Amino acid sequence: MRGQRVGSAGRGFKSNRGRILLFQLASRHQQSRKIRLLRSCKPPVARTKAVAMAGGGERPRAPGGGAAGIAVWATLLCNAASLAYLLRSYVVDGRRRRSRGCAAAARSSAVDDAAIQPENDGALLPEEEEDEAPEHAVALSPDAVLNLELGDPTMYEAFWRGVGARAATVIRGWEATSYFSDAAALCWFLEPGLEREVRRLHRVVGNAAADGGYHLVVGTGATQLYQAAMYALSLSSPPRRDHQPVPVVSPAPYYSSYPPQTDLQRSGLYRWAGDANTFAGGECIELVCSPNNPDGAIREAVTGGKPIHDLVYYWPQYTPITGPAAHDIMLFTVSKVTGHAGTRLGWALVKDREVARKMVYFVDRSTIGVSKESQLRATKILGVVSDAYEAAPAGGGDGGAPVPRLFDFARRRMEERWRTLRATVAATGAFSLPEETAGYCDFNKRTVTACPALAWLRCEKEGVEDCAKFLAGHKIVARGGEQFGGDARCVRINMLDRDQVFDLLVQRLSAID
Repeated sequence: MRGQRVGSAGRGFKSNRGRILLFQLASRHQQSRKIRLLRSCKPPVARTKAVAMAGGGERPRAPGGGAAGIAVWATLLCNAASLAYLLRSYVVDGRRRRSRGCAAAARSSAVDDAAIQPENDGALLPEEEEDEAPEHAVALSPDAVLNLELGDPTMYEAFWRGVGARAATVIRGWEATSYFSDAAALCWFLEPGLEREVRRLHRVVGNAAADGGYHLVVGTGATQLYQAAMYALSLSSPPRRDHQPVPVVSPAPYYSSYPPQTDLQRSGLYRWAGDANTFAGGECIELVCSPNNPDGAIREAVTGGKPIHDLVYYWPQYTPITGPAAHDIMLFTVSKVTGHAGTRLGWALVKDREVARKMVYFVDRSTIGVSKESQLRATKILGVVSDAYEAAPAGGGDGGAPVPRLFDFARRRMEERWRTLRATVAATGAFSLPEETAGYCDFNKRTVTACPALAWLRCEKEGVEDCAKFLAGHKIVARGGEQFGGDARCVRINMLDRDQVFDLLVQRLSAID
């Protein structure tokens, strides 16, 4: 761990602080040595001869004093050179050890994880990339509170740390300074490179008909695009006779952020109207989340309204890909496919040009486009994902390291986690989970089980009416079912946290009977 690692001969220091300390200690040693050498070479006064000086004066000179001075300085220079070489050995060897240690940790998880190797062509990576783990990922205290309320996808850190420099993005100071990416395009702030990689990834996976005349609109996450779609569809709807906002509905249990996101701006164009299963108001906008957040169910529209298909989890690590989706509006986001939630980037595939134009207008007026830095990073990341599946299997046949494959990595992790969670829940008898489903996956070319990114856990203990409150007593923070329009005896738990968090979750659930 960060605080327990001690530098020794032949081993690298973990941070600049260690290297600075070593340099200071070495400098003090050299200073002390220099003083001792100078004192030992001081000539005896009795043996001093007078030497003529310019201007008629004289100065004392020790016999052989010139040779002694040369010897002193030669010794100091040799020592300085040795110190520089030693410092370089510490730094370089330490970096190599950390790189090898990271790769070894990745290999230990599964056979295919051996493909996850840093690729730097022998060059040293920047200091930030070499650390074994970020500050917030160090050892977890046994009594720590596990916050699994949000769907933070930090499970993917292990994969991308292994990929290394292959996924790095360099943005020069003069790049991406303009508002415009392509002033003549419908979505003028969409980077052309990102559009190519998005459409390419959908072709590789086969989960959306991205090339069938669909317009691509980019946004700051799926959240902004969801609001842009509601804005566009409400403007496209005929005026209601009662002059009321267009109702927005979704079948319960629905994504808990739908209600607050819908009503956040108190728009006169649309309003949240609740469960689609009980809605009987005629014209509406229906949000169809499939696989569903929070329970992972495959959904279809249940009303005759205008649908917005939220397909952020329709990727092969979570569910069988049964064919390319071809709905009027389909939303996706980088965070759920690659784990880069902090990039805050999503995209919509929109069939109708006029609806797409209105969505672009909404993004334009709300944020004047989308961060180009985020788009450039996402372009690189998505390209790395697609490259792994379009390249020849064993490292492209060039004898190099195998190409890391994101969906293979995530599918293995999710299958392992769901097996563990289901076994734990069955053993305790205190909880239950939705029934496991499976189907043939066109992408994986085999039958696979559904492994949702979120677990819809129900408490079966007698007398427990609020599962979120009950779990909080065991230091597990989960989002209560009532926030999803469901039962308070259910909670949603994030399945995409780091390994150590998931392991501790399983331990705590196992202790509940």
